[in-house]
Amino acid sequence: MRFRLPILTNALLLGLMSGSAMADYPERPINMIIPYGAGGATDISARALSEPLSKEADATLVMSNVTGAGGATGSVVVKNAKPDGYTMLFARVGSHTVNPAMKATLPYTLDDFRFVTVYEINPVACAVKADSDINSVEDLVKKAGEGNVSYSSSGVGSMLQLAAVMVLDEFGVKDPHKTVTHIPQKGGGEAATAVLNGTVTFICTNSSTLSNLVSNKQLKPILVTSEERLDGFDAPTASELGKPSLNELVGWTGIAGPKDLPDDVADKWAEWMNAAIADERFRKTLTSAGSIIDLMSPQEAGEFIQRQYETFKNLVDKLGMRVEG
Repeated sequence: MRFRLPILTNALLLGLMSGSAMADYPERPINMIIPYGAGGATDISARALSEPLSKEADATLVMSNVTGAGGATGSVVVKNAKPDGYTMLFARVGSHTVNPAMKATLPYTLDDFRFVTVYEINPVACAVKADSDINSVEDLVKKAGEGNVSYSSSGVGSMLQLAAVMVLDEFGVKDPHKTVTHIPQKGGGEAATAVLNGTVTFICTNSSTLSNLVSNKQLKPILVTSEERLDGFDAPTASELGKPSLNELVGWTGIAGPKDLPDDVADKWAEWMNAAIADERFRKTLTSAGSIIDLMSPQEAGEFIQRQYETFKNLVDKLGMRVEG
């Protein structure tokens, strides 16, 4: 017993030190991974939140854009990180619902992450060029039936591609991924520009991406997927048009850590987020771009993401849109 006692004591001390470390979290800067490039919807949202969030956490948040593979590269960094709360992810609809639904090979699954919240919803808006003779979804569907419609996206397997196909499918266009021409671009901004210069007929993307173009009367919205009509978007909701299932078609931003993130760390994030989203500057930045601030509990976030994933996966399976690469 004389020789085993120090071992037991050291183990106990290590346990107490570990508990203390969690209780004192955060004791050093937190690395916040943004899995998309600077200036995009995720980056804008993350950086708007960083100031009030860092105040609530009383810690430095190191914002790191780790891009590639439609958000997968940055996501893998967090998946493989130590689950101590010092490497966290700004998860996005593309990285955590579209990618898993569309891509046959991904280096992660939803189960590899613990979501502490979803805090921002971006309704999808479908829009055409302002001087287009298309004034409604019905007009768009009619043209699609004539075989003379194209749409832009930020790439094969992106949320924009899935959104356009989902809308057309819901409104009765047969095999829209085959009968309507998809013209992928290098990013969401270029996808919107393609509509402006007449390269494509329409786009379906986050309302935040289109808000300035709509307010400047360069693009004409014909549908939004919000529960209620969006300010600045003179367009009917999917529910008004009898397609409430399209309400699942939204962008979102949330925060996640590795799957074994401790409860006490997750609880602290819930406290910080509850206070941070009340910041007026943050709220103005997001709402002025057409976003809806909706703070979800971990359970609500998990259920929302799973439901959206299943909706997208069902569509992908139905239409045979799985991306093998």
